[in-house]
Amino acid sequence: MTTHTPRRAALAALFALAASGLAAQAPAPSYVPHRVYDTKKKQFLDFETLAARLSAADLVFVGEQHNDPATHRMELAILEGVARRRDSVVLSLEMFEKDVQPLVDGYLTGALTEDSLLKASRPWKNYPTDYRPLVELAKGRGWPVIASNIPRPLASMVSRTGLAGLDTLPAGSRANVAQAIACPEDDYFDKFRAVMGDMASHGASPGAADSARARLKRVYEAQCVKDETMGESVARAWQPGRLVVHYNGAFHSDFRLGTAERALQRASGARMIVVTAVPVANLDSLKPSKDDRKRADYLLYVQAPPKPVGAAP
Repeated sequence: MTTHTPRRAALAALFALAASGLAAQAPAPSYVPHRVYDTKKKQFLDFETLAARLSAADLVFVGEQHNDPATHRMELAILEGVARRRDSVVLSLEMFEKDVQPLVDGYLTGALTEDSLLKASRPWKNYPTDYRPLVELAKGRGWPVIASNIPRPLASMVSRTGLAGLDTLPAGSRANVAQAIACPEDDYFDKFRAVMGDMASHGASPGAADSARARLKRVYEAQCVKDETMGESVARAWQPGRLVVHYNGAFHSDFRLGTAERALQRASGARMIVVTAVPVANLDSLKPSKDDRKRADYLLYVQAPPKPVGAAP
């Protein structure tokens, strides 16, 4: 029978512990299955070509699906690709609101711990996995990070009271909202109404339909206030020679509308590129439709998560 000395047993236990720790901390695979489509030239291209083109812009909008893991990993790849090519970059995020900008700045300079930042800045639940890598990259490079969005309580107020509610705000709160706000019933409104399911249903009674239309208008005004505020934040962060990369939900920048349109109105002459992430089930049979080609300058297709066993097709 073979026996182990206490030293050998201790070494075996140490190696087992190290192996289990490495397994628990193993990073996600570095490669993310994806394809990039140039909607103007109607052709696919490699990722480094995309990164080079984005790096030559002034404003880059990346529209995401908020809870798609592959999308978030490619978002980091985009910022890393830009970092390889540009020194003067600003990271702008929908996910932080304007009133927490001093906290973000304090964290970037080292005056505030990450723990303190997260306790006070109302981060999204998926911040640790999906947005922290972006912020940490920016921090390591010495880049500014812009908390671009309107505070949620103010957006909620507009959805209840309409734009008139902004006139009641004290100066300190009003400073967290864009100075100029326009909310025309244009193409963006039509797309918003379609997504919302047209609250003003044709089958409703006249009184109910009027109420639904008024409610839709208020909710749309809240959407416009978000877009105006983020657009203003992006435009203020930009200056010639600097690249601003802004991450938001795809609806805010698809079709070069929403936040993207409002930023460009304020940053006249800036070269803007819009990218939108599109999770798909099969990367090998892509045929971008005419409507999809209108969504962005580049479509970033990623592999959608597999459906749970037994899920409806």
